Amino acid sequence: MGVVTSCCESCFRSRRSQAYEPLLLENEREAVAELLQYLENRTTTNFFSGSPLHALTVLSFSENVDLQRSAALAFAEITEKEVRPVGRDTLDPILYLLQSHDTEVQRAASAALGNLAVNTDNKLLIVKLGGIEPLIRQMLSPNVEVQCNAVGCVTNLATHDDNKTKIAKSGALVPLTRLARSKDMRVQRNATGALLNMTHSDENRQQLVNAGAIPVLVSLLNSPDTDVQYYCTTALSNIAVDANNRKKLAQSEPKLVQSLVQLMDSSSLKVQCQAALALRNLASDEKYQLEIVKADGLPALLRLLQSAYLPLILSSAACVRNVSIHPQNESPIIEAGFLDPLIHLLAFKDNEEVQCHAISTLRNLAASSEKNKGQIVKAGAVQSIQELVLEAPLNVQSEMTACVAVLALSDELKSQLLDMGICKVLIPLTKSASIEVQGNSAAALGNLSSKDGRSASDDYSAFNEVWDRPDEGMHGYLYRFLTSPDATFQHIAVWTIVQLLESGDPQLISNIRNSEKLRPHIQELSQSRSATPTSSVGGTPRSHRSQTQSYQETDTADGAGEIQILARKILETFENEPPSMPALPHTPSSHSVARGDGETTDEQLRRSVRAAFNQHDGR
Repeated sequence: MGVVTSCCESCFRSRRSQAYEPLLLENEREAVAELLQYLENRTTTNFFSGSPLHALTVLSFSENVDLQRSAALAFAEITEKEVRPVGRDTLDPILYLLQSHDTEVQRAASAALGNLAVNTDNKLLIVKLGGIEPLIRQMLSPNVEVQCNAVGCVTNLATHDDNKTKIAKSGALVPLTRLARSKDMRVQRNATGALLNMTHSDENRQQLVNAGAIPVLVSLLNSPDTDVQYYCTTALSNIAVDANNRKKLAQSEPKLVQSLVQLMDSSSLKVQCQAALALRNLASDEKYQLEIVKADGLPALLRLLQSAYLPLILSSAACVRNVSIHPQNESPIIEAGFLDPLIHLLAFKDNEEVQCHAISTLRNLAASSEKNKGQIVKAGAVQSIQELVLEAPLNVQSEMTACVAVLALSDELKSQLLDMGICKVLIPLTKSASIEVQGNSAAALGNLSSKDGRSASDDYSAFNEVWDRPDEGMHGYLYRFLTSPDATFQHIAVWTIVQLLESGDPQLISNIRNSEKLRPHIQELSQSRSATPTSSVGGTPRSHRSQTQSYQETDTADGAGEIQILARKILETFENEPPSMPALPHTPSSHSVARGDGETTDEQLRRSVRAAFNQHDGR
């Protein structure tokens, strides 16, 4: 504004030299003289109160357009150099000038108002005093300078939450959307910036969609201006938070994903970042999860994931996590080379959210394929988890233990995981302050104890090595879960004990059989169905496959019944088998009762509990 507004003092002088003064009212001549004096000492003059403000007010409300121009120019120059909270006595003359039919007055007055709108208090007062309506009229002006200043002012006003809804309901969104297509880049920037500021609430986003903003924002993703790209990408990212809006985008904008993928290679870091975040929000839906891979988005995401810039790492990690939700994307992500970078990010202690996204992605990648599970273990994920998990934040611990529980579902990997000593970190975590961490760790131990198609070569010595240590070992963990008021934890404990008894390992069977701590509580559970199920496992979602741990609670009366049946099964094993008993057969025992469909109660129980442990996919 400096070039335009610095002429305000010369305007006054030139008019005085042209014998202009006799045409002025007496108070106007006095105001001109006073203002010229104040402008001579502008560095020490407060124009927002007292005589200087009075002089500007007189000129603003004059019927003489030239005086209005001078007042508007003075306000613009003064506010460009100094912004402070002002009162109605300052804003009223500026708002009056906004209503002028003179282009120069409009341009300068809107510039002054936009400058003052940088201040939080002023934002609220401008809207309260009715500033939006004249700004809308100026946005409809054919003059580009007037458009630019008016839109810039609305952009500033829209940064305050209390103003957003008022602006959305004022009718400003349609002209803003139209001006976003302006051929003038300054108008485009201001208009798209204003639209962005309106995308931070559900109601306003819907108003924007209704105003036809989506196709405009998508088309401007290809703008040569990085600021416009950034505003549009961020606005679309916010719009894509809503499921209904994602559906509209999917129906009407077939080139959206490809444009965003291309923007991940932008020369601007902030554009790259917002493009990845927009894709992350879109990837909340299955269609977009597949489309991002189809559009060759994985190489760009991998590059961002390996960046040294935290916002890029975070945005790409969040996007890859959502993309990994779809089963068809698991192998392509692994084949694209994501395993090593993801495992490297497990130790990213500068940002807990990055760690959570990385481990959650690994868990998703392991969900559906034995091959993928093997590749993840081979790449060193379990070793990293072992090194980090005990000192990691609780949210990271929860994700890590859930990932181990999923990996432990693989019969081919159980022995390998046990040989790595994974139990030594899982057992202490069953005493975690987080119920989720406790449940996930116990579920992982339970999965490691279970194996379909056991053979004589199966080695369960790893459980003997941790029977009493660390942290009271398996023995202490089973005791704590048996005595827990949480039916889920009781269920995990008795099921795990059954699996350990079926192992056929004489030492392990003897440890369980001879435990004075475990037996009385097993007996109690065999007789009681009063346990209260609670939500100890599978709590707050962290991704769309958030409940990928292998064991989930049974929250019905049948859950308590299964606990009772499992406890009785353990007691029968104690009574009927010697300490060195062989593994229990997987065929129905003599006490099993056949159901109408030919499946015994014992088989039904095995199927039910194994299904609970194996239900790891929240798709």
